[in-house]
Amino acid sequence: MAKKTAPLLPVSEDRLVRFGERLRLARLRRRLTAKQVAERAGMTPVTLRNLERGGSGVTIGAYLSVMQVLGIERDLDLIAKDDTQGRELQDARLPRRTATTGLVEASALTGAKPALRKKSGAPQQKQTETWFEDSGFVSANTLAELITPPPAPSSRKRKR
Repeated sequence: MAKKTAPLLPVSEDRLVRFGERLRLARLRRRLTAKQVAERAGMTPVTLRNLERGGSGVTIGAYLSVMQVLGIERDLDLIAKDDTQGRELQDARLPRRTATTGLVEASALTGAKPALRKKSGAPQQKQTETWFEDSGFVSANTLAELITPPPAPSSRKRKR
């Protein structure tokens, strides 16, 4: 007997039901019977019926098999493609540049005031600072500036 999964939130159940309905409509547009799609996808008609009803017990592999039969398997590539929430969380941890450390100020990027976190007793140029971006957008040039190391100090001695 298959393991039970955690119950889905009602919103997630509704999404799954709508997804199953879209797959059913895609099948009908192609004038394919449920029996034909089930055979081609390697499943029983009962599994296909559960899938088209948005059953949460149907594996993602079964959903992908049906999508493959219908010729829409590439649509799976669109799921979580951008991951905006993950990128915002990642960007919140990026360092910022200052005059002493060579890092870019957050206010120059977003117009927002940065949140500072300083180590006590540390010299001014070695303080640790982080910034949090409100807009959720960072240009490629800004990111390149963040990862470019500051120039090394000159090792030449002055003549007196």
